[in-house]
Amino acid sequence: MDTTQENRPQNKSAVLSVPLAIIVAGIIIGGAILITRTGPAPDAPPGNNNGPAEDSTSSRPRPIDESDHILGNPEAEVAVIEYSDLECPFCKVFHNTMHRIVDEYGKTGKVAWVYRHFPLDQLHPKARKEAEATECAGELGGDAMFWKYTDRLFDITPSNNQLDPKQLPEIAQAVGLDVAKFNECLASGRHANKVETDLKDAIKTGGQGTPWSIVVTQGGQTQIINGAEPYESVKAKIDALLTN
Repeated sequence: MDTTQENRPQNKSAVLSVPLAIIVAGIIIGGAILITRTGPAPDAPPGNNNGPAEDSTSSRPRPIDESDHILGNPEAEVAVIEYSDLECPFCKVFHNTMHRIVDEYGKTGKVAWVYRHFPLDQLHPKARKEAEATECAGELGGDAMFWKYTDRLFDITPSNNQLDPKQLPEIAQAVGLDVAKFNECLASGRHANKVETDLKDAIKTGGQGTPWSIVVTQGGQTQIINGAEPYESVKAKIDALLTN
């Protein structure tokens, strides 16, 4: 009897099991890589790639100027320029992270937080008008009122485009603004260009989702914070730039 012929089917099955095992192993490894991301991925419009970014930008952010809202020392050695969407749940988390950063580094004047707008109209059509509302707060009460209004809005919004627009003047009243003047400002749309300028700058620098942040030094070095990276990760990037 030719035993070679009888063994062929068994050998063929054994050979085929090898590449199958390699494919399965590849899937497991790929899944592990996705699970070990440093923090929540940013909110991104449909069709955009919201994966990890390189620590470089396609173009540097526009220079910080008097139109910006800055928490901390304006002359700080390191500035975290954040492009944020007020209806983004990840931005809500990262907002608290940045307050922790400023609380720690702001005492020494080494780090400043610069807030810019990046409303994702496809996901959160309410966010653009909310951004204008924060600018009205800044117009009527200065930078301190801008931050107070923004903090309050993030505190109460359910995120994901769920804040009732009727609450915008209610927030204004809660933080001590003249509601009539606030409503006039918001209805005028005079801060729409400011919001659009911030949005275009975010896209120009490589932003594809929110929050999108660029850490910059006085000497021009940069680091990317892509998404709502945890406090420890943000701190490590800032420390690295301060050391250099």
